[in-house]
Amino acid sequence: MISALSMPQALRDRIAEEALKAYPGECCGLIEGTRDGNTAVAAAIHSTRNVAKTPDRFEIDPAEHIRLLRAAREKEHTIIGCYHSHPNGVSEPSAADRAGAGEEDFVWLIAAVGKDKKAKIAAFVYGARAFAPIRLARAKGAKV
Repeated sequence: MISALSMPQALRDRIAEEALKAYPGECCGLIEGTRDGNTAVAAAIHSTRNVAKTPDRFEIDPAEHIRLLRAAREKEHTIIGCYHSHPNGVSEPSAADRAGAGEEDFVWLIAAVGKDKKAKIAAFVYGARAFAPIRLARAKGAKV
């Protein structure tokens, strides 16, 4: 089971910027990378269209997901997780997140934007029908 996500600060900053730009709606995207033992290693993030029917939800276009998965495989990477924002300021999985999750050992980053208009990012892994918090570690270099 994944216990940490190694991600460069530049990628975290970009997610925070996307969350602030989408506010009061939700941004979303996919995280490309690899796995090193129990650590997921982020190499790039890919902003995706939010195709959810309501502004307080997120849904990644399945066609974009498949396209990005194929492109990642060409680089011997995979899609290790997703990210999205919570405009309610709560940086933990919501009931909607729990209902929509399904891929085992998949990383979820949540960028919570509160009334202070600052994004706070928290990391989780989905497995055994539940989310567990994981450590968000700093790494050097990556594609933004």
